[in-house]
Amino acid sequence: METIEDKRSERGFVLGGARINKFTLLCALLASTNSILLGYDIGVMSGAVLFIKENLKISSVQEEILVGTLNVFSLVGSLASGKTSDYIGRRYTIVLAAATFLIGALLMGLAPSFSFLMAGRIIAGIGVGYSLMISPVYAAEISPAMSRGFLTSLPEVFITFGILLGYIMNYALSSLPQHLNWRLMLGLAAIPSIGVALGVIAMPESPRWLVMQGKVNQAKEVLIKTSNSKEEAELRLEEIKKAASLVLETSPIGSPDSAHQSNWHGQGVWKELLLRPTRPVRRMLITAIGINFFMQASGNDAVMYYCPEVFRAAGIHNKKELFGVNVIMGIAKTSFVLFSALYLDRFGRRPLLLVGSIGMVMSLAGLGLGSKFLEHSDSKPSWAIVLCIVAVCADVSFFSIGLGPITWVYSSEIFPMRLRAQGSSLAISVNRLVSGVVSMTFLTISNKITFGGMFFVLAGIMVVGTIFFYVFLPETKGKTLEEMGAVFENKDTKNHNKGREMAVV
Repeated sequence: METIEDKRSERGFVLGGARINKFTLLCALLASTNSILLGYDIGVMSGAVLFIKENLKISSVQEEILVGTLNVFSLVGSLASGKTSDYIGRRYTIVLAAATFLIGALLMGLAPSFSFLMAGRIIAGIGVGYSLMISPVYAAEISPAMSRGFLTSLPEVFITFGILLGYIMNYALSSLPQHLNWRLMLGLAAIPSIGVALGVIAMPESPRWLVMQGKVNQAKEVLIKTSNSKEEAELRLEEIKKAASLVLETSPIGSPDSAHQSNWHGQGVWKELLLRPTRPVRRMLITAIGINFFMQASGNDAVMYYCPEVFRAAGIHNKKELFGVNVIMGIAKTSFVLFSALYLDRFGRRPLLLVGSIGMVMSLAGLGLGSKFLEHSDSKPSWAIVLCIVAVCADVSFFSIGLGPITWVYSSEIFPMRLRAQGSSLAISVNRLVSGVVSMTFLTISNKITFGGMFFVLAGIMVVGTIFFYVFLPETKGKTLEEMGAVFENKDTKNHNKGREMAVV
């Protein structure tokens, strides 16, 4: 027994109450590095757009289009990523995402005109769409059940770190000549892409994808590396093979024990998801689409993109001060997303999600109240400005506790094996569509109803979202990916084990 424990201690360590395998952590970190690309764009674009507007003489409508284009076209990447990853594998889809964003970042950094800049935003957006789907799915498929919450929340940690990095770059480069600073801000996003492409060399393929391709021996090798003991690896492999067999035995691609490659590349999944879903699959789809919808309908991305505009309206006009406030907000957001990631597997998904959502309602209401007071005051009292700053920091912090990381965790873990990649891509496509719509209309609507009015609307949306989460989202803490069908079959998830043999895998 001591020998087994010694082997486990060599392979892993305890973090947030769960034992983490070192190699699994490394793989999840490398995959999640892709997500820094979206975070960096959100952070850096909030400042770069101020200089782009002055340098290229663009209108407010063009500003909205420029900001929202990346999110809208990430919809294309999200939709394509599911089928792509089923066909070429999770590992090479990560490379494709990084390469696409690299091209987009270089185009943005070298852009001589608004149209050239838009082309870069479109290509980068497709890369972002790919990375947002594949990073959490890959992390979920290599992770043991007891540490999956932490590992699949890493993409949100990297998004948040990317936002903070973008804010810091805004602050650091804002003193450069206007024609140069925004190009450097956007072009530097190419660096993480190169790092991801090189890092993939050390990453194995997803064991679940390998089993679905009939490559069981390769899957076993990966599971041995990503488990805390050989016994755990064997148990995980048996569960995966049992789940895969329900697909493989009824199709011409053979047994999951076969040494031959299969012909399964995700065919028929869209029909099963949308045209003839079973009851549990329908609940999974509603849950995944719902949480992704409310993640972006909460306005978090728009608040991050347009925060300088909001504080400029509140009475802060110095660009250095505006970027300084952004850095404070980024530090708060990063601190709370790390807390959530570390304790997701201890406290569970539901408690953190509900606490975060209720906190967002109160923060957005406070932000609306402070903004409304400033709109009707000529003196711009400092207490009201401080209230707005605190409320914004609280809003993004509560988002980072709940909706931010847990959306990616839920989206990647709840679908059965054969539906996981394309189900996640559909849900995340809704995420990107709503993000694009909100980003491209935020300023226009705010000009009509004021920033204060807009924040009250977002608070109302989050009230509806909190009710949705309470009613529809079951707890998935500690459940294997192969048990998710039983969790969603039974509304009383405490008794989910009764349905463990359900044929939803």
